[in-house]
Amino acid sequence: MSRIALCLSTMTVAGLLAGCSIPGVPVAGEPDVRKLEVGKYEVDRHSYDVSPAGHGAVLEGIRMADAVVPSIDIDPSLSHGRTSSVLTTVDDTIGLLADVSRPVLENRKFLTGYVAAGADRADPKGETLPVSDATAVTTVVLRFPDQGAAAAAAKELEDADIKVAPENQKLSSTKFSDAYLHWRPGVASIGAFLARGEFVISLYVQRPKADSADLVSWVDQTLAAEVPVLDSFAPTPTAELDDLPVDPEGMLARVVVESRADRTPDPQRFAVYGPGRMLQAADDQAARQQLIQETGLDSSAVVDNTLLHRLRDADAARTFMTGLIDSAGAEYDPIGAPNDVPGAKCLQLNAAGNKETEYAFSCFVSYKRYVAVVSSDLEPDVRQKVAAQYALLANSL
Repeated sequence: MSRIALCLSTMTVAGLLAGCSIPGVPVAGEPDVRKLEVGKYEVDRHSYDVSPAGHGAVLEGIRMADAVVPSIDIDPSLSHGRTSSVLTTVDDTIGLLADVSRPVLENRKFLTGYVAAGADRADPKGETLPVSDATAVTTVVLRFPDQGAAAAAAKELEDADIKVAPENQKLSSTKFSDAYLHWRPGVASIGAFLARGEFVISLYVQRPKADSADLVSWVDQTLAAEVPVLDSFAPTPTAELDDLPVDPEGMLARVVVESRADRTPDPQRFAVYGPGRMLQAADDQAARQQLIQETGLDSSAVVDNTLLHRLRDADAARTFMTGLIDSAGAEYDPIGAPNDVPGAKCLQLNAAGNKETEYAFSCFVSYKRYVAVVSSDLEPDVRQKVAAQYALLANSL
């Protein structure tokens, strides 16, 4: 059966309204993507045949982004996201946890984890730690093979942590009797561990003043926000981790790349996240949360340095794109986008930006309910990427 005949034979009511497209052939109001200058980028419809074998724990860690509460939901004042990332190895956890935690994680067969942190003000420019009078909360969720291992790990992590300094003292939660808390008198911070099913919640809370009652209240407040989120998350049974799909809805296949070969799950370069990831590390979580709720963001894919977001509908996608551009910051200036890509917008890093950590050019492409963000340090390259991303979406949907 020809593609035209197949298309006609399978149209639903929604399909009749949307029209039936053939890759490369424009529908009304769209450019002929075969004529776009896409350079070296692949734009044909595609699906990844990538095995999760050996990477199941990584995929579970990616899923866990939606199992960790954003700091703004702990307290509205904590609207500055500081970090969020998957913890794929024991080494990834060191620094978030004390180095003495290493043998516990290894012996209890740590599988994967996720961290999200926020504060009531931005970190000083160029610094990775909050100022001493800030309120900051770091929430780490660690996954173990079973409930027994998690329960043992929580106690052993507390025992190891409290022995780091002889001044450390145990404290008690007023709401979570099975949580382990400790602090060092005179130091305005507190650590806590709580086993919950196959997980251990690890908290580090910094406050402006060294007040043990105040610190305990912040642990309780954080756990009250985190525990329901974690309880609503369905962990993948350990034996089924390597059965997790890598690209279940084809999001990764719709992200433009120079080469599709040799892809494996990677939290930074080949991953699909739920909406939590976009919120947790946002500089202004309040504005980002409102944008996500308004537009119905449900999925974000990252491949190399390109992001693709899926929104409620085409109108929501345009609103989302505008919101991203508006939040780009003063270090970016608008520049002209390729005229043959409808609605595309581009920004260029100015002298206020950091060329070591930010791309010189970032462009935004909207197609139906999708928004892509493509980046490059070369203007000709980013313009080809814009065209290629639009063509790939047109050919894929």
